[in-house]
Amino acid sequence: MPGIPSPFGGEDDGLFNEYDRFFPDSEPMPGQFLEGHDLLAGRDHAAFHRLTRELFEERKVYDMTFNYNLARLNLDTRHKNAGYRYARERPDADDAIDAEGVNRVLRAEFTPTTPFCPQTHTLTIGSFRAWNGLAERHEYDLVRVRAARMHHQSDAINEQLAEIEETYLESGEASAEPEDSPEVGSNPMERAMQNEGPSRGSQDAPF
Repeated sequence: MPGIPSPFGGEDDGLFNEYDRFFPDSEPMPGQFLEGHDLLAGRDHAAFHRLTRELFEERKVYDMTFNYNLARLNLDTRHKNAGYRYARERPDADDAIDAEGVNRVLRAEFTPTTPFCPQTHTLTIGSFRAWNGLAERHEYDLVRVRAARMHHQSDAINEQLAEIEETYLESGEASAEPEDSPEVGSNPMERAMQNEGPSRGSQDAPF
């Protein structure tokens, strides 16, 4: 992606933690979507997040506010408590996936930097498509994605994520568009970003 610095190095390296370690004080607090499941921490979190960096780089899941691979947000010391947390889904949970051939499920919950982050909708859907569109690269049959409840549009965003998850389970198509769930309304910042044209995304974008 032209004009976007490499997420693997640069002059601002001192602002970021390393990918090969787990920094609990900088990670977002697990929210409702991860409650009652087996939270990844330590080496398990670090290993999956390193893979996430690779998949997001391949599918260009970038935070356009900070101009870097979204996986780097977890490591940005300027934005503690933002990014992804993960948990292995317990199959005996009331809201666990019950689908043929789906035995290993990971839950991923995204906490944005602010409750009004204008990219949360796009980034969570892009994350779902990267993890599940490249499912052969990890051990999970399904990665379920949700936005943390602190976001002001989390309900609408999560309904769309649940819909594309269902479509994926039925068809194996990770890039399907949500059609039946409510639209996610835009705030003034989102409308301004949309009006800026290709620099904020185009019809050729991967998500």
